[in-house]
Amino acid sequence: MTILMFLAGLAGLIAGAELLVRGASKLALSFGISPLVVGLTIVAFGTSSPEMAVSVGAVMDGRTDIAIGNVVGSNIFNVLFILGLSAIITPLVVHIQLIRQEVPIMLGASLLLLVLAFDGRVGLWDGAILVGLMLAYTVFLIVQSRRETQDAQDEYAAEVKPAEAGGWDASLPVQLILIVAGLGLLVLGSDWLVDAAIVFAKALGVSDVVIGLTIVAAGTSMPEVATSVMAAFKGERDIAVGNVVGSNTFNILGCVGLSGIAAGSAGLGVPPSVLNFDIWVMLAVALACLPVFMTGREIARWEGGVFLLYYVAYVAYLILAAQAHDALGTFSAVMMGFVVPITVITLVVVLLRGRSQSAG
Repeated sequence: MTILMFLAGLAGLIAGAELLVRGASKLALSFGISPLVVGLTIVAFGTSSPEMAVSVGAVMDGRTDIAIGNVVGSNIFNVLFILGLSAIITPLVVHIQLIRQEVPIMLGASLLLLVLAFDGRVGLWDGAILVGLMLAYTVFLIVQSRRETQDAQDEYAAEVKPAEAGGWDASLPVQLILIVAGLGLLVLGSDWLVDAAIVFAKALGVSDVVIGLTIVAAGTSMPEVATSVMAAFKGERDIAVGNVVGSNTFNILGCVGLSGIAAGSAGLGVPPSVLNFDIWVMLAVALACLPVFMTGREIARWEGGVFLLYYVAYVAYLILAAQAHDALGTFSAVMMGFVVPITVITLVVVLLRGRSQSAG
């Protein structure tokens, strides 16, 4: 029954996000808002809405460990698993704007979360700051979109199409129903997913935060998985990368911000394990994007494979640590003594080689 509840909750989140995006985007387009602006705002919010629903819902249920673990785990999952899998399908093109603007913004948001969480909680005013920055970032994207090239406008117009005249979703009442139904499914799905996650945590003998970092994080990232993998299959390789980077920024600013506000004066508690390890992993993963993205402005298949292997290693570490397994010490020593240094050296060599080739 718990597995069925989890799957039903996951299905509700995915269906709710789809209905919300469809209804809101068609409604916005009906009022004459450009497809580019809709893509940068409504669609971006929509793919992050499962994380937002689960995090806020977990806070309302008093499960703040799931709330913070969900966001941090989702951001790690998005880069290592989704980009890794998408790059294995086809090498991913990285738009120069991502390198110069979006990745630094994602890094800045990650650093800000680390600073705000240093006292062990994200308070009401911390949440307000994050939400304020999310709104400012959205306005910045809308203003910037007015200077986009016609090619960019056409690309988003192909992805976000207005309702056809006479179509089933062309009328205002239907669009409003889609929005309400989507929000309802998100709320219901988040309740079921959180309840199932709590049962899983108790049955497996691990903490809420580990379940949030793994099962819940992967589950709420399914819209991003679908969007990026399908974009990779269709050859829309810049959309596959941009979706992940934008989603990570919205997760921190929107999901953590709203969760901090929902937690009220008590604040959103940040477990010591997350503060001492997982947030640093999230920051390192975001930082690793820069040298990977800058090497020829693409993510090669071998780099995607490295990302995937690192995600497997990260999950293995969480499981071993949760069970206090005897192999934890050996595993940590191998990762820190050999695997991580070799990876860093490889990234530096590839980055320097890419720069020398571009200079030549």
